[in-house]
Amino acid sequence: MSTPDSRVDAYIAKSAEFARPILEHLRAQIHAACPEAEETIKWSMPCFTVDGRILANMAAFKAHCAFGFWNREAGKDGGGDKGGEAMGQYGRITSLKDLPPKKELQAQIRQAAELAKSGVTRVREAKAPKPPAVAPEDLLTALSANPAAQATFDAFPPGKQRDYIEWITEAKQAATREKRLAQAVEWMAEGKSRNWKYEKC
Repeated sequence: MSTPDSRVDAYIAKSAEFARPILEHLRAQIHAACPEAEETIKWSMPCFTVDGRILANMAAFKAHCAFGFWNREAGKDGGGDKGGEAMGQYGRITSLKDLPPKKELQAQIRQAAELAKSGVTRVREAKAPKPPAVAPEDLLTALSANPAAQATFDAFPPGKQRDYIEWITEAKQAATREKRLAQAVEWMAEGKSRNWKYEKC
């Protein structure tokens, strides 16, 4: 077994009481199935690597833990991927009962280790594109009264149009919406995007 990382010890120690046995269990199963796995901290959470490649990571939150393999192909044969429920592939882990039995979990860890060693790149699921944002009537009316703003809005890619549309339509009060609408038209008349303050020149 590789040398334990004291930062992982500290992470587990400061985690909620319910989370400690879960994290200790996951850590033990990784080293049992893949003794050469190295411990480190990445993205402020315990991470395990093999041959310099990321194998898996785990994290503790206020009410649940999360655990997942870097390559999501690992573990799919052992019950599917619950990644939509929380970070990782095992959903919200609140007790050891939420994890596969030791033998099954270790088999998944070994599979993940083989994928990492082989250099297979992480598989990312393609996200469906968002539908085009529909500009509200008050924005269309305001733009039609300001040719410069209209030209800027029409030239924007869908994402930048969406930034303005969502900023205006998410206003909870009529006064806020009117203020945002006026500001949006003013900025667009100057050729500015919604987040122009944060964009690099």
